[in-house]
Amino acid sequence: MDENLDCRFNNLNWEQVQSLDQVLTEVIPIHGRGNFPTLEIKPKDIIHIVKDRLEENGIMVHDIRLNGSTASHILAKQNGTSYKDLDIIFRVELPGEEEFQVVKGVVLDCLLDFLPQGVNKEKITGLTLKEAYVQKMVKVSNDYDRWSLISLSNNSGKNVELKFVNSLRRQFEFSVDSFQIILDSLLPLFCCQENEMTEESHPTVIAESMYGNFEEAMGHLRYKLIATRNPEEIRGGGLLKYSNLLVREFKPASDTEIKGLERYMCSRFFIDFPDVSEQQRKIESYLRNHFIGEEKSKYDYLMILRQVVNESTVCLMGHERRQTLNMITLLALRVLGEQNIIPNAANVTCYYQPAPYVSDRSFSNYYISHGQPHLVYQPYPLHINMQTGLV
Repeated sequence: MDENLDCRFNNLNWEQVQSLDQVLTEVIPIHGRGNFPTLEIKPKDIIHIVKDRLEENGIMVHDIRLNGSTASHILAKQNGTSYKDLDIIFRVELPGEEEFQVVKGVVLDCLLDFLPQGVNKEKITGLTLKEAYVQKMVKVSNDYDRWSLISLSNNSGKNVELKFVNSLRRQFEFSVDSFQIILDSLLPLFCCQENEMTEESHPTVIAESMYGNFEEAMGHLRYKLIATRNPEEIRGGGLLKYSNLLVREFKPASDTEIKGLERYMCSRFFIDFPDVSEQQRKIESYLRNHFIGEEKSKYDYLMILRQVVNESTVCLMGHERRQTLNMITLLALRVLGEQNIIPNAANVTCYYQPAPYVSDRSFSNYYISHGQPHLVYQPYPLHINMQTGLV
């Protein structure tokens, strides 16, 4: 059993420790809404302040970890692995509602420390700071999961996400985002500017793969392979993340297993988001948060998502499946329109559905003019066809 536990962990090398230090000391702007000034925050500073104040307020902090795509970036920087959100996990004790409120109050209070000099802080309340700098807050409290998330806004998508976890059954979606880097050995350096790390003298920093086998997960990360376990345990099934990995040229680690996994992903996604409007909101939110500055990739992403849903959905009625496919198609059309790729009106012809008494089978309710890429529109039922690949 000890061997099984040991295989989850690995020590960072000097190059990885340097990359970690760069991430933690980089200044990240937290943009305020309205007239509120931008806060300039170094991750190491907010980690240090939040930890100290949690403990001052009686919240036990077991350890602090860097999670997800940021950890993957540090471990495999040479692969060109990128990250957006900075995901920091505080493993804490949250026995009741009071502790959740303490955590929220501590984080909002800490933001006062980062306001520029000259700002009158006396009349700024926690609610004001929440409205000005927090992009989202999440609290989950049930028999299995107890955690909260406070995400600080960054206009370029590099949000600082502070996650406070008492218990969380599922801590990863795929092996390549299952890494957590334990920061505790670096905490003494956060408050001592004089202590500089060298290759000969630096703390031992440990990373853990929540997937299970660290070396196996690292192999997947190095060679851009997709692997997971029990996707039905993931909220949303990991379907949107899976499509994102595909558009970034990751390949399934096992071609024989992936079709079965895709069916589980789709089934869980439609269980969690049964209504087509909910599905659309979720997909739109994912596009906003994960494709900032990558507008040209959105169309490819939506086409891959559509293909997966089309080929691997087994839990929907036929008309429900068509509704979802049409919704994704329309989102893709909108993306093309935003990029001025949709043909102009001179090349698009729309006709209304003929009246019920029109029984001539030779009647054509659509027409394609010639010129640039063409759009065919038939009001109901909706079927859209483009020579650019939409079906």
